[in-house]
Amino acid sequence: MRLYLAIPSVVVALLFAASGVAAITRGWVLPTNRRHVHRVRLYGWGQLVAAFGLCCQVVFGLVITGVGIREFGAVSGSGLLLTGLIVMMVSHRPGGNPQGSGMP
Repeated sequence: MRLYLAIPSVVVALLFAASGVAAITRGWVLPTNRRHVHRVRLYGWGQLVAAFGLCCQVVFGLVITGVGIREFGAVSGSGLLLTGLIVMMVSHRPGGNPQGSGMP
């Protein structure tokens, strides 16, 4: 059990999840991302999924010692982390028909 790696990683994931909850409930995004994010709630959901994936990786990769479930949990955590990052990237693109684009 490598708690010196697990504890800081879980703290980072919890901070990431808190930022996602703030984006979903209040529409608040960190000041460095405000200009880039066009869909705030989608960005918040992406942060929550990525935080859950990071926690899943930490718990199954560092804390659990069972051989069969350890690999499955770490790979599923990687999939969730990748899904969350893709959702966050999609939220950066403007959606709909912007005003003055010349398209009907």
